[in-house]
Amino acid sequence: MDIKKMNQLYEGKAKKVFATSDPSYYIVEYKDDATAFNGVKRGTIAGKGVINNKMSNLMFQLLEKNGVKTHYVEQLSDRETVVKAVKIVPLEIIIRNVAAGSFSKRYGVEEGRQLKNPTLEFSLKDDALNDPLINDSHILALDIVSEPELDAIRKLAYKVNDVLKEFFAGVGVKLIDFKIEAGRLPDGTIILADEISPDTCRFWDAKTNEKLDKDRFRRDLGNVEEAYNEMFRRITNA
Repeated sequence: MDIKKMNQLYEGKAKKVFATSDPSYYIVEYKDDATAFNGVKRGTIAGKGVINNKMSNLMFQLLEKNGVKTHYVEQLSDRETVVKAVKIVPLEIIIRNVAAGSFSKRYGVEEGRQLKNPTLEFSLKDDALNDPLINDSHILALDIVSEPELDAIRKLAYKVNDVLKEFFAGVGVKLIDFKIEAGRLPDGTIILADEISPDTCRFWDAKTNEKLDKDRFRRDLGNVEEAYNEMFRRITNA
């Protein structure tokens, strides 16, 4: 793709976003930096940026084939990808299939309990406020999105869950939960953005329940790089 990388627009915990010579596109660059507990814990996971970039792109392509519109355009290098220029909706969109992490702590539910149905949560994307949970009524009252947009986001989240659960089951992995983000195209269309990786999903081995995601970093379980590499090996051998 014949575009040039221009000035940096944003740097987050795991990625940098750059403007390009074409205003319709950005370039995302994935980093090896790792954070947990809203930035309280910091470290580095060697090679994480390469795995998260490549894995996200493979997952976005899978989702596109299954009718989910995403921001993915083209992978440029091991760490860089061209994406559609979207305005990120300031919501973290979380789907939970199995109780784990903050859900287990918040509701006193044992980790690993299969939920009766996939559960959708929203958090306000605001580090200064520690990304508080927010409900549909709050979202509409604060004019974060319109009611039709909220409905589109709900449908998007559940569709992503259906596609990914089936795919990961095929490689011997339970999709415990995940966080995604949505973006608005200039015409107002809501599409999937951000990433799908061991940073943003909980993956457990289907037989042993071994954690294959960033929980190994959060909880000091060791073998963090090995877990990321194992997830990438499984999806590329699928």
